[in-house]
Amino acid sequence: MVARLRLKHFRLLVAIDEHRSLVKAAEDVALTQPGATKALQEIEVALGDTLFVRTNRGLEPNDLGHCVIRYARLISSDMAQLREEMRGLRAGHGGRLAVGAIMGAIPVLTLALGRLFAERPTLSVQILEGTSEELLRLIDDGRLDAAICRTSVSHRRDAYAAVDIHDEELVVVCGPRHPIAAERHITMVDVADCPWIVCAANMPMRRYAEREFYDAGLYFPQNVIETTSAFVLVNLLAQVEGAVGLLSRDAADFFEKAGLVRPLPIRLKTRSEPYYFVTSQSRAIQPTAELLRNEFLTMKEEAALSL
Repeated sequence: MVARLRLKHFRLLVAIDEHRSLVKAAEDVALTQPGATKALQEIEVALGDTLFVRTNRGLEPNDLGHCVIRYARLISSDMAQLREEMRGLRAGHGGRLAVGAIMGAIPVLTLALGRLFAERPTLSVQILEGTSEELLRLIDDGRLDAAICRTSVSHRRDAYAAVDIHDEELVVVCGPRHPIAAERHITMVDVADCPWIVCAANMPMRRYAEREFYDAGLYFPQNVIETTSAFVLVNLLAQVEGAVGLLSRDAADFFEKAGLVRPLPIRLKTRSEPYYFVTSQSRAIQPTAELLRNEFLTMKEEAALSL
């Protein structure tokens, strides 16, 4: 299959999906109609099955067609990005970087990227936010060069190169108008009956929250709102009366400066796992990813010297 398929085949599949017409798709990829018909036959022979059905609306992908087209789009997108990155490198620009981060690590990632952009202002960067599990999967698939996350969620921790870059501190937060926002002495008992906004079950931050309740001798709330988005959490604090949530100190400080949250003076016993700069163990680290990793290591050294 790999030996038979060419880039023109993938471009044709994407064009057929967009136009639902072989004639218009042929024009889009600069092929004659007979040439497009032959190319589609080559694709289906290589894959061993048909990909489209003829309807009164034109060519419609079947289930296999939708699957193949999805990968054809990824391949076409990768080739376009390759072309742009090569053009930038030849012109002396900074290259391209695809990096992901979990919710709490977004502030520290943007800080490191700001420093990197000061050195390489023409660097092109794609940033994705997700859970550690999602980001590790994207690293496996080659969709990300690196991620700021945790490898403890994976059963294949040896598949990744992980460098400890930042310690995470957790803090309970509420909206600035919450009745206890101005209180100076608060414990978990005082917020146990509040509506809680938490991460999904089995995620590290959710486990930390559950452990805090357990250590305080309290039952974990049943009526929780689950989200992995800091933006959703902050908006819910403003909309759900009496709600509280858990954020990293870095994220909480950012939203507090904007007047959107109020960190509560609750002393948490749980020490969370650090953030790691994660890359694939089976692939050499991408040069721009290595530059970003070095920025994190420099930041960590500077933080240690300032103590």
